Amino acid sequence: MIRTPRYIGSRPTLGPVRIVSLLPSTTEILFAIGAGDDVVGVTFECDTPAEARQRRIVSSTALPEGLDPAGIDAFVSAAMGRGEDLYRLDAGALADLDAELVVTQDLCAVCALDVDTVSEAMAHLGCTADVLTIDPHTLDEVLASVVTLGAATGRERAAAELVASLRARLDAVARDVATRPAEGRPRVAVLEWTDPLYAPGHWIPEMVELAGGVNVLGTAGARSVRTTVEALHAARPDVVVVAPCGFDRAGAQAQADALLAAGVLPDGVRVHAVDADGMWARPGPRLVDGVEELASVLAGARL
Repeated sequence: MIRTPRYIGSRPTLGPVRIVSLLPSTTEILFAIGAGDDVVGVTFECDTPAEARQRRIVSSTALPEGLDPAGIDAFVSAAMGRGEDLYRLDAGALADLDAELVVTQDLCAVCALDVDTVSEAMAHLGCTADVLTIDPHTLDEVLASVVTLGAATGRERAAAELVASLRARLDAVARDVATRPAEGRPRVAVLEWTDPLYAPGHWIPEMVELAGGVNVLGTAGARSVRTTVEALHAARPDVVVVAPCGFDRAGAQAQADALLAAGVLPDGVRVHAVDADGMWARPGPRLVDGVEELASVLAGARL
């Protein structure tokens, strides 16, 4: 079950409303349930659908351009150690939009603006918009967040239809996986970051299991954690999925190539780079695309 949303203010959030979405995933969901016309503000990362790029951008990142994975990790670690925000909210742009509903998160300060930063900015501006936090940790909670956004925007039916279609696709994958022999399921290690190595948490281990693999790194519903080359080898994966948070398929492939060139991965392992940003790290509808793709990959990787 999704965690109870937190609101600031008392105005009912019945659609249509003027919405500022501070998460790429919720922007994607809002457009998918027909609330795209109500979205007036987004983040610099909101790129799906393409129409979202036409909305006012109200946040940016403090992360310098051109850093490699190790450099990004070092910058993020140092900034977090100093208590500095990794994202900047354009308070002036927010004030100018006259928002009635602001959607944000309280899950990961590395991933997006958190609710405390947003609430402080709104209090400073005297903004009376309601604030809805969306913090899914599992696939079921991701789907529940669609229902929550549907209720907040008056698109309950569209949200229910979207969830039903996504569950139907997951059920189709499950039926296909059930036809495969139980013995010899591929052992799968997903790398959520490559330098240093990170094992995944949240919904990613679930995605592996649903796709017919045996997840050997990370814990479903928990946070991603730093791991080691030794731990990766000890897990004895048959398949390594390279899914660095925030990178598209081309970026993930470049990192997979670097891992192979450096001899980091176990010998003989199959390596598959994915669109990590769109289909793995972002808790939106395209997680189902990620499950379907991995199921297809693993069908050809049976032992």
